[in-house]
Amino acid sequence: MSLNTAHLNGGVLIHNGEIILVYSDHTTVEWSGQDAPPFKGAKHGRIYLTTHRVIFNSKNSSDAMQSFSFPFVTLSDVELEQPIFGANYIKGKVRAQPNGNWAGEAKFKILFKHGGAIEFGQAMLKAAHLATRMANQREAPPPYVPPESQWYQAPPPAYAPPPQGYYGWMPPSQAFPDQPPANSVFMTDAPPPYPGINSMQPGGPPDRTAPPAGFHYPPQQGNAAGPAPGFSAGDAKAAEAAQSAYYDPNRPQMAYVPPPSYYEHPPTYDEATHKKQQ
Repeated sequence: MSLNTAHLNGGVLIHNGEIILVYSDHTTVEWSGQDAPPFKGAKHGRIYLTTHRVIFNSKNSSDAMQSFSFPFVTLSDVELEQPIFGANYIKGKVRAQPNGNWAGEAKFKILFKHGGAIEFGQAMLKAAHLATRMANQREAPPPYVPPESQWYQAPPPAYAPPPQGYYGWMPPSQAFPDQPPANSVFMTDAPPPYPGINSMQPGGPPDRTAPPAGFHYPPQQGNAAGPAPGFSAGDAKAAEAAQSAYYDPNRPQMAYVPPPSYYEHPPTYDEATHKKQQ
């Protein structure tokens, strides 16, 4: 939902505690429903699926859209398309939020010219469901704030997902074996202002983004937190409960979003690939 807030020095800029799950260097994004100049024309670049959102970075340094952020809570009508002719793609809608450098709603198509659209779409929908299920539905989100000027190179866990996966789900590393170059991933001190699949919630599983031994973060400004401990028996129970509630039709609300228009779940994979009959 934010425009030109997720890039830096030719690389991607993520929040403190955010992890890159899937990375593809060969994607194109096409837009419709928006008259603003940055949305004109096809955009060629890299795409990242993280624990909190999808990020697109343009390869064209002169493009008015250098980056675009799609937090899970702002997505709707996501579908996976497999045309007879042409590359598979993902389509959907994304809503703007205050301070995101654009307004309204836009439709998008994400094309994977070298393959991987179905695998990416499955992972995107799974991550979106896990993130919204783990969110605290009783608390409103903090307002979105564009990244601050203080930044640093992200430690390896930010772009190397943990081998144990998330609540029994593994990102599709076989379809996307590449990782972004280490010198192209940057991090700010600010935590994500929207829920993620590794979000720390009361009574829930801990954040698993602790840096490797010997790594020290730069001085923080009022929001530093030490590494979280590993899973306990209680954490495993909470994770199991979250997994069992994944398809709960009685919890349609999404956390960290203003009512009522944002109270929508991202579709499941079956919903995205099989359109409802009229």
